[in-house]
This record gives sequence, C-alpha cells and structure tokens, in this order.
Amino acid sequence: MPLTSGTAPAAARVSLTSGTALAAARVFLTPSTAPPAARVSLASGADSAVGRACGGQPLDFDADGRPDLAVAAPYDAARAGSVTVMYGSGKKVKLIQDGAEAGDSFGSALAVGDFNGDRCADLAVGVSEEFAGERVPGGDGNGVVQIFDGSPEGLVAGRELKLAKPSSDRFGASLAAGDLDGDGKDELVVGAPSHRSGGAVSVYWMKGRKPYQITQKTGWVKQVAHVTDQWGASLAMGDFDGDGEDELVVGAPADSVAMDGQGSVTVIDVRRRRARLLTQSTPGIKGASEKWDNFGGSLATGDFNGDGRDDLAIGVPGEGLSENQRAMDYGDGTVDVLYGSGGGLRTSGTEAWSQNTLEGKPRYYDRFGASLAAGDFNGDGNDELAIGVPGEKAVQVLAGRSSGGLTRTGNLLVKGKGQDFGASVTALPGWERYRSLSAGRPPVYGLVAAAPDQGLVMYAPGRREQGLKLGKVRQLGKGTGLYGYTFG
Repeated sequence: MPLTSGTAPAAARVSLTSGTALAAARVFLTPSTAPPAARVSLASGADSAVGRACGGQPLDFDADGRPDLAVAAPYDAARAGSVTVMYGSGKKVKLIQDGAEAGDSFGSALAVGDFNGDRCADLAVGVSEEFAGERVPGGDGNGVVQIFDGSPEGLVAGRELKLAKPSSDRFGASLAAGDLDGDGKDELVVGAPSHRSGGAVSVYWMKGRKPYQITQKTGWVKQVAHVTDQWGASLAMGDFDGDGEDELVVGAPADSVAMDGQGSVTVIDVRRRRARLLTQSTPGIKGASEKWDNFGGSLATGDFNGDGRDDLAIGVPGEGLSENQRAMDYGDGTVDVLYGSGGGLRTSGTEAWSQNTLEGKPRYYDRFGASLAAGDFNGDGNDELAIGVPGEKAVQVLAGRSSGGLTRTGNLLVKGKGQDFGASVTALPGWERYRSLSAGRPPVYGLVAAAPDQGLVMYAPGRREQGLKLGKVRQLGKGTGLYGYTFG
C-alpha cells in the first residue's frame, strides 16, 4: 500500500494540520500570525537559543545539552489527547494537535530520534484514533503520526504521516525509532495493529527508499496472518549483532500461531529483508506457549552484559503461574530475555524472569512485564532492566553485569503511588540535576514510572555506586486523561 508523508513549508512548521480537514482547506499558521495559544502549545521551554546548535544528544529537543522528557495523555480533553514536554531546563510545554477533535487520542504512542539529520532529537506522536473523514461511532481510527522537529528553539511541528488509503488501521498506535541502514539518521517505524491483514508496520526514511509497508503476508516474512493478531502492537529497535545497523522487533501479542492469543515476536533485518519468528515454543526460549499469554505485549532493548550488542526483553504479561488460573485472567506475568551475539539474537542461554525467583509474590492479576525499559541505573556500563508490575503497584529492577548479564542478586521492587503504578516505565539519563549529557562520564539513568489511571508520574534517581540502589521515589508530575500513558 502506498504511503504519504506530508511536508509543511518551512515557514509553516509551527502548526499542525488536522487529518480530518480536506487538503485544500488546511490552514498553516506562521510564527508571526499564529494566535498566542497556538504559539504556547508548540514553543520551546528553553531560556535562550541564541548561538546554540544541536549537539547530537539522543534525548535533547532544544540543543541545551540536557535530556528532555515527553509525557503522553491520550485521553486528555475528551480524549483529544495532549503531550507534555518536560525540558531539562525545568520548564514544561503542552503540545496539542491543531484542529484536535474529541476521540483522536493524540499521544497514543511516542518515539524519539533524529529523523532529519540535524543532530537535534525529534519527537513522533501517534494519533491512532483520528479519522480521515467522518468519525465512525465505536470504530477503530484511521490514524496519523505528527512529527515535531527539534531545534535550538525547541520542538516545532513538522510533517504529518498517514496511509494513502486508510482504513480502521489505528496507524500510530505504536512507534519505534532507530538507524536501520547505518547512515547516521534515524528511521521511524509506525505500527498499525488493526490493519485488515492482522496488523502492519510502515518504515519511513530508509536511505534510497520511499516509505513502505510490511505485514505478515509480505513475501519474505512468510507468516500466517489472522485479523486479530495485532501484529505491530508493540515495537522496538536494537543492534543485536553489533554491525552498526539496528534490527526491528515487531510484537503481536494476540497472534494465534497455534493457540488463541499466545502471542509472537518477529525480528526483522529491514535492509536485508529477513524475518525471524519467535514464540515461547521456539527451541531454547524458556516457558511454553499457552492461550492468552500475550507474548510480545511489551518490548525493550538494552545491553545487559556490556558486550556492545543489544539484548532483547520480551514481556509476557498474560503468563499464568498461580494455581487455578482462569482463561483470560490478567496473568501473573513473566519476561523472556534473549542476548545478542555476532550472529544476532541467540536462543541459547535465554532467561525467563518472574516473581517466583525475585522480590515480591506472583499473583494472577500482577501483569508482570506489562511495560519494560532499559537503562544504566548505577553507572557500571551495563544496562539494568525495569519491569512494570502494575497489578502490584510496583516496578521490578534487575541489575546487569558483564559476567552473565541480568542477575537476581540485589533486585529491587520499587513501590509507588496510584492504582496502576508501573503500567508504563522509561529510563532517563542524569535528569534529576539537569546536567548536560555531554559533560564528563556517561550519565547514570533514573527510573520514570507512571500510574496513568490516576495521572501520576514518579521518578527515582539512579546512583553511581556498586550494586543496585535507587534514590527516593518522588512525584514528577500529575495530569488528566491517562497522563503518563507512554513516554518519549
């Protein structure tokens, strides 16, 4: 299916276009003519941009050398949605969609990358429930993705991405950014898990290629597709073989490979057009495929053993461990981990983590593995793995180590406020002190976790010391409309 990528004129990139307006009727506002409310919603939180240039830091939207954080609230303002940007300078700015409509879910997914090669981090925002025409009551949205370009002045609205022939795709329900072709610029992958083929992903800005779509029916993917598979509901990227080019990971948590809702994960080398299917029935992967496991419900990549190659964590939040587990209960949950190698992800030496061997106690409603994030919380050069356990109002943290990767030794069970604390997690470098990312040693990451039902976002700083310890959990922000649903 052909894809389109609308580009606004340079002078017009301060505004967004509404996906529900006819192309001929779209109005672009320039910085000098936009009303104050429009300028505030898109302005930078930076103090002064004079003489500043982008420095290539991966999480810096405004070129001040400090990491920034985007927090989505897709149900804000009658489900029109919003995204709050917390700049490292301490200022906050709320992004909204120009022409926003109730039910659009602006902020259904977020991804950060340098998409235009200017060395500023850019932000992609999914708007999965927007309709190209009249809204269909109770129907899935067509979906669009809005790009915000990073600059010394902060985030500025840029291109809008959409499918040329939209259906009930929920295009933009998931996003991932990474360098798939090794050219130094990030590509963007957009998930459309309700696509009529059973789900699809669209790849943007590969060198020498127009945007294109991949599904389970793509010739070199060669998978059986069911309309309910949700192929592309979760996405991640990582360089698993250390060749300098990222691979794409596509989660299909409802994929009925052999059993209803068992779930699957597909690892794709986009440039070479190779695909590898993984399930809990794949030889070497711990556990066994069962109905409603939701294998692939969440994904994260990080270097847990410090070998310079990314490793993959796969959430299985529907996994049943308790006695008398009933079909389609939430699940105790597990997380499978595969390690990278010169030949890519290996299934030998895989791990399956659960609260049977960690702090805490597994319960049938815990959903251990509902969210995942990786970051170096102690400064030893190895990533740790943060695992959301929203049924327990907690986040489990496992330490990485050079000798063997993740370990149960010293694992932490971090508790927070809110009924679903841990439903979303991310890792942010050195942010609590607003330090420059380019200064001195590699930064220590802190843990960010949310309870979206209550609109609470919490933060626990990492510590540069031996072992695994986090600072006191404190509230970072509060909002409405599933504030903290996802992070960028």
